[in-house]
Amino acid sequence: MNITLILEMAASAGDRAVLKAGPRDLTAAELLRLAHAAAHRFRGHSAVLYVGPNDLAYPVALFGAALAGIPFVPLNYRLGAHQLTDLRGRHPGARVLLPADFEDLLKPAGDAPTGPPAEVDGDSVAAVLYTSGTTAAPKAAVLRHRHLLAYILNTLEFASAQDGDAALVAVPPYHVAGLANLLSNLYTGRRVVYMPSFDAADWLATVRREEITHALLVPTMLARIVAEVPGDDAGTPTLRNLAYGGARTPRPVLERALRIFSGTGFVNAYGLTETASSIAVLSPSDHRAALDADDPEVRARLASVGRALPGVEFQIRDEGGRPLTAGETGLVFVRGDQISGEYGGRNALDPEGWFATRDRGRLDAEGYLFIEGRADDTIIRGGENIAPAEIEDVLLAHPGVHEAVVLGVPDPEWGQRLVAVLVGEGEPAEIRRWVKDRLRSSKTPDTIVFRDELPKTDTGKLLRRTLLAELEDSHA
Repeated sequence: MNITLILEMAASAGDRAVLKAGPRDLTAAELLRLAHAAAHRFRGHSAVLYVGPNDLAYPVALFGAALAGIPFVPLNYRLGAHQLTDLRGRHPGARVLLPADFEDLLKPAGDAPTGPPAEVDGDSVAAVLYTSGTTAAPKAAVLRHRHLLAYILNTLEFASAQDGDAALVAVPPYHVAGLANLLSNLYTGRRVVYMPSFDAADWLATVRREEITHALLVPTMLARIVAEVPGDDAGTPTLRNLAYGGARTPRPVLERALRIFSGTGFVNAYGLTETASSIAVLSPSDHRAALDADDPEVRARLASVGRALPGVEFQIRDEGGRPLTAGETGLVFVRGDQISGEYGGRNALDPEGWFATRDRGRLDAEGYLFIEGRADDTIIRGGENIAPAEIEDVLLAHPGVHEAVVLGVPDPEWGQRLVAVLVGEGEPAEIRRWVKDRLRSSKTPDTIVFRDELPKTDTGKLLRRTLLAELEDSHA
C-alpha cells in the first residue's frame, strides 16, 4: 500500500469539493485525475521538489510523485538562493516545481496520457523533509509510505467527519504538519482550505467566512491571533477544534486563547519530522480537566503534550541508556510503526526500534509526557546540568515578560553562565530576584538582555544557535 490509497478512498466517497485555495476548489476525483497527469510528467525524474507556498498544486504534486514512484521533497521557499541551490543539488535529476509551474499542474487533465502507475509499496520513499535545523544543520528526514499510512490508519477513522467540516491549513507546505494535515483531512472527509501565507486578521476572517471547524497553529501564530482579538470572544462560533504544537507555547498565551475561544476544544500535538507527524496529544477533555482540577498534579498536565497515540510507545532513559521510572527526567525515546528515524539512508533506530528524539522530558504516573527542552540545550554551570525550560517558565510568569529564552554562554570560571534574553519590560535586578525567589541561586540568570523580538523559524521554533552566536560575538 502507498498514500495514493487515501486519495482513491476519498475519490470513491462522493463528488464534493475537498480542497480550496483562493477562489478555486477541487473534488477528490479531480485531484486524482490531475495527479495521474502529473505522474506522467514526472516519470524519468528522481524526485519532485516543490518550492512555493500553500497552493492546490501542492497535493497534485504530492500524489503525482507517489503515482510516479518517486519522492516528494517540499523545500522552504523562503531560504536564500545559496541555500536553495545547495538543497536542490542534493537531488540531481529532480523535477523542480516553482510557482510559475503551478498553473500547468492544475489544467484539466482531460484525456492526457497517463500510463499505468508505478509499482509503489510501503517501503518506497514517499517524502523527504528537511528538519528545521534549530540546534544543528538541517537533515534530510526520510518518510516511507508505510510510516505515513501507519499514522493515518492507526489514529483516524475513514469518512468520520461531519457534513460541512472544514480544516484551515496555514502551516507552511515544507513542514511535516502540512503533509500530515492534507492526508488526515482527506481521509476523514474534511474540506481543506489553504492559506498561502499567515496573517492573524486574515486567519480570523477566513475562519468566519469559510465556517472553519478545525485548524492547526504553531505557537507564534496562536500568539499573534490572541493579540489580534481585542476582547474576550474571538467570534469564531464554527471552530470546534484548535490544535497547536511545533514548539513550546507560553502559558499566558494558551490561557488567553482558552478564554477567547471558549467554545473550542484545544489539542496540544507533539511530534517530529522523523515521526511522520504527531505521536502524542493532549486532548480537549485533558485541557478541561487540567483547568478545572483541584489536584495540582492534574492541573500541571496543561503544560504536558499529552499521551501517546495508538501504536506509539515512549520510554525515558538516563544518559547511560537505563530506562527511568515515572517522574524522572531524562532523554525521550519513541517507538512505533509510524516512526521513521531515517536520514538519507542512515538508520537512526536502535536494535529494538527505539528512536532518540533528542528531547528531554518525563512521564507522569498516568503516561502524560512533559517535554523540558532539547538535550542539546542543556546548560552545564559549575558541573550542574540545568534545563533552560525550567527557568524560562519562571520568567514567563513575570508580568513584564512576554517571551524568554535562557542560554549558556562560555565562562572561564563556571564553564557556562546563564543569559536570559527577554521580550518585554522590567528591571533586570528585579527579574533576577523573581527567579531566585522561585528557584535558587545557581538557576538565576547572571545577565538579563532585552530584545524587541527573538529569532525564529517560520514555524515558530526558536533559533537558539543563531541567538547564541550573536551573544558570543557581542562578548568576543
